[in-house]
Amino acid sequence: MTEIDALNRDFVKYDQVEKSHTYRLAENPADEFDEDYEIATLDFADFLHGDAAGKARFADAFAAALEEIGFAVLVGHGVDTGLYDQMHDAALDVFTSTSLADKMRFRAERHGSVNQGYFPIEETSEIHPDLVEGWVFCRRAFDIPQQRDEQFRAEDFWPRAKYEPQFRQLVLAHEKLFKPIGQAMLQGLGCDPDLLDEKLTETNFGLRLNYYPPMTAEQDSSGAGRLLGHEDVDLFTILPASRVDGLQVWNHRSGKWVRMKAPYGSIIINTGDYMQRISNDRLPSTTHRVGKPSDGSHIATPRVSFPMAVYVWENEILEVLPGLGTAKYEPVKAITFHTRSTSKFYGDGYAVEAA
Repeated sequence: MTEIDALNRDFVKYDQVEKSHTYRLAENPADEFDEDYEIATLDFADFLHGDAAGKARFADAFAAALEEIGFAVLVGHGVDTGLYDQMHDAALDVFTSTSLADKMRFRAERHGSVNQGYFPIEETSEIHPDLVEGWVFCRRAFDIPQQRDEQFRAEDFWPRAKYEPQFRQLVLAHEKLFKPIGQAMLQGLGCDPDLLDEKLTETNFGLRLNYYPPMTAEQDSSGAGRLLGHEDVDLFTILPASRVDGLQVWNHRSGKWVRMKAPYGSIIINTGDYMQRISNDRLPSTTHRVGKPSDGSHIATPRVSFPMAVYVWENEILEVLPGLGTAKYEPVKAITFHTRSTSKFYGDGYAVEAA
């Protein structure tokens, strides 16, 4: 592990897209916050159910928000808030009712591009301690259509088989949004909105359950972060707004952090490294982290989140989309791009160089 005050620039050799700013991985008293900046909240129903003019207005506003800061908040997405309540309680149960020994049976390992399985607290990365337990479930952990030949067995992925159908509800609800979210982004960029449709059909994803236990006084004073500053290595992430705040977003224009304020029941969308690459840097992969909630509840209250990262399959080629100017990046296989980037977290031996 590196020092608490480590900088992202210490790991710049792993970046596969341009990231020129400097930040501390963990929250620090010297950090500046932009208390006036508001990340755009948009009504996705205008795109899902609107006419051509409504779709165009939404797409323009969506792309503008993402170009500005890489994040947007969507309401009107059609997913029942009650499902998020169920997922919150189920995620809490996964972490608090499963023994550490049982969790460690599913210790995370790389499968394809993605490190899948359980991450103990302070061990979600090799570069910095953070105060969160994580558990990543990709497409193969669910009984849904996918690229596999073997018979599905929930017990191969879950500490109790009952969890798979519970979280499958969330997966199926969010999977319906993959294509329209991608279409809206591309339309707002002036591209053919259907360019990614095939890649987003039954594609891979990573559903990550995060459990932030209440912090001890020692942890609170240590300077360790709840989740270190990072950028996502995907096309985009779908994150239901948490009941407990703490998400902080880097504003690359002001050089300050923005505290995310999203209404419960909304979903937060942010673009990742894949999207920055194929959009020719138009849609940035924006730094974010989880710090202490503004109300001080981290001493007594756990925090739960369940972001869903949208990938493409390992053999897909990531290349700059047509119509976005002279390409700044060469085409690259997704598995090579992904594992080179995430070697920052898991060690140099993690990278896979595809033929």
